[in-house]
Amino acid sequence: MFIKTALFPAVSCLAQSYMRLAFAILVIVAGCTVMPGQARAQSFSTSAPHALLIDAETSTVLFSKEADERIPPASLAKLMTMEVVFNRLKEGTLSLDDTFFVSENAWRKGGANSGGSTMFAKLNSEIRLEDLIRGVIIQSANDGCIIIAEGLAGTEETFANLMNEQARRIGLEGSNFTNSTGLPDDAQYVTLKDLAKLARHMINEYPEYYKYYSETEFEWNNINQRNRNPLLSMNIGADGMKTGYTDASGYAIVGSAVRDGQRLIAVMSGMSSRKERAEEARKILDWGFRAFEKLNLFDDGEVVGEVGVYGGAEPSVSVAGRGPVEVYLPVGNRDRIRARIAYDYPLMPPVEAGDHIATLKVWIGEELSQETPLYAVDSVDRGDLRRRAIDALKELMTGWIPS
Repeated sequence: MFIKTALFPAVSCLAQSYMRLAFAILVIVAGCTVMPGQARAQSFSTSAPHALLIDAETSTVLFSKEADERIPPASLAKLMTMEVVFNRLKEGTLSLDDTFFVSENAWRKGGANSGGSTMFAKLNSEIRLEDLIRGVIIQSANDGCIIIAEGLAGTEETFANLMNEQARRIGLEGSNFTNSTGLPDDAQYVTLKDLAKLARHMINEYPEYYKYYSETEFEWNNINQRNRNPLLSMNIGADGMKTGYTDASGYAIVGSAVRDGQRLIAVMSGMSSRKERAEEARKILDWGFRAFEKLNLFDDGEVVGEVGVYGGAEPSVSVAGRGPVEVYLPVGNRDRIRARIAYDYPLMPPVEAGDHIATLKVWIGEELSQETPLYAVDSVDRGDLRRRAIDALKELMTGWIPS
């Protein structure tokens, strides 16, 4: 199978507003040669070697720099550790009042003597899960991560399998986890694209637990420690998520902020100091909130286009999004938007109404900015012999036409 693209409906079907008319015209003019490229002509620059900024509601990519490159996660891996925990809490197989035993391994590898981030858990004690969660999120506690991993899976290695299972389930395709802490391991890596997707998933799926990321301090064992996220004290609308550092990763951050109902997620890595990390993260979020305008392309359930059904009782099926199809554009760049419906060809019947069969890909200039799932509006059964023969003949004929 290969990816094929489909044109949108006739321009007149989209002429509900000037902007949507212009959008349709741009799609048709773009033709089949429209391809995604790397970020170009973006009116923002950063010293961070790796950077990504997305709108959380629409997943529109507002800025991207080496976002698909594999990098060491450092403590950003703890986001995946918490995802496993939050998922169990949501399922009801865990409770915030459950207690976990502090093993010697957790105490030695993640405690005060380890030299890393710690919540100073006492050897052979038992700790409530909620305290462990706050220790991991607010204090970046390595001992808290190991205690959780051993309590849920017996060993960190087995817990890492749970992390990877969850990662695949939520669509993280460029990451691999080998421990719960993010401590250095050559086999452990992430991409900024995956980290942004993970952050968005956690914000949307676990709002009752995401609140821990906004807490500015936590006291444990009579030791008060402040949240390491510098964005929380900047009065820019930040409410999470996580910082990280190792020699290999440099200073890294996943940050999220909300202004006027819009949430942005920024991911950056490879910076040389805490100061640079704080300044670059603040700068990219400030720019993101000011430099974009929201454009509604299609209303909830409105037909976006048609996708051919090979050998179907109907030659094509309409597709639409779930909820409004919206995108954020750089201010003054409405004439640079292009789009295409992409789907796996051939699309074989039967097709059931509601099936996810295509994706709306939107480019701003040469940058692939957004991918929105599209779903079949109607059902299409398998066609009769005549219909299948006609489609086969059409495919044979078009297959001989040079591209």
